[in-house]
Amino acid sequence: MNQDLIAGIDLGGTKILTAVADRQGNILSEIYLPTEAERGTSVILNNLCRSVSLAMSKAGFQGEPGALGIGVPGAVDKGIVHLAPNLGWKEFDLGRELPRIFNCKVETANDANLAALGEYVFGAGQGSSNMLYVTVSTGIGAGIVYRGELFTGESGTAGELGHTTILPEGPLCTCGNYGCLEALASGTSIARQARELVKAGYGQGILPYVDKHLSAKAVGQAARNGDADAIRIIEGAGRYLGLGLSIAVNLLNPSRIILGGGVMDMSDLLWPSLEKEFNTRAHRGAKKVVKLVPAALGSRSGLMGAVALARRLR
Repeated sequence: MNQDLIAGIDLGGTKILTAVADRQGNILSEIYLPTEAERGTSVILNNLCRSVSLAMSKAGFQGEPGALGIGVPGAVDKGIVHLAPNLGWKEFDLGRELPRIFNCKVETANDANLAALGEYVFGAGQGSSNMLYVTVSTGIGAGIVYRGELFTGESGTAGELGHTTILPEGPLCTCGNYGCLEALASGTSIARQARELVKAGYGQGILPYVDKHLSAKAVGQAARNGDADAIRIIEGAGRYLGLGLSIAVNLLNPSRIILGGGVMDMSDLLWPSLEKEFNTRAHRGAKKVVKLVPAALGSRSGLMGAVALARRLR
């Protein structure tokens, strides 16, 4: 074990991004692996272990780091993953499994919380003591920083913005509820809506941009090239995001909302409908003091948050 080194893991539904860093947070190496969640828990855990080993080797070291932070795409409290639909986990005791895999100090947290921590420590949240980070990706999550500290709630589930009901009779969400923000505006939702259109005989303008699978990225490319069906899907997602953000800002009154995640790569397409809905719904007093800004760390917000978490472990 090398006490001078730490590692952070951003565990997602489709990818595992792992970094090895020094105690100051300077990144020495990064490794990307597919999660392979569809193959089950044992494969996910094996890939976590392999990613750290590969990252340490790439950094020029053997063995394990002195501390490890892991971000999980779901509700986490004291190592218990209450629900992580994209990993197939429900009430899964990850904290019990990790000591069997790693011999170093390990702490887990919700990935959106860690992305918030990453932006607060290293990115667009610097200088703001009350901020909200929202990630729009395979799913939708949020992390809250209140008076300079992560706020996770009584059981660690604070920030589950993606599972806020926006449309009670809307589509089924992976959590089992209907009409969640995640089921209406995530990358998964955007792709699903496009597939449904194509199956119904519409959306043919999206197909030229499909590479193996019909993804949110393909819908965004079609929208940029003027396809009306794609534009309607993206505008709808933006509208629902604006509504969700207005609920969050009315409740939390932050000075900054940081928007990240892969879907925000098409922020230029989402922004008009998002901003219009947000400005219509947000309380005047809250709206006056808040700034909506892009994540400075891009897709690495969660990874840097995991590194920031590991820095706290001694």
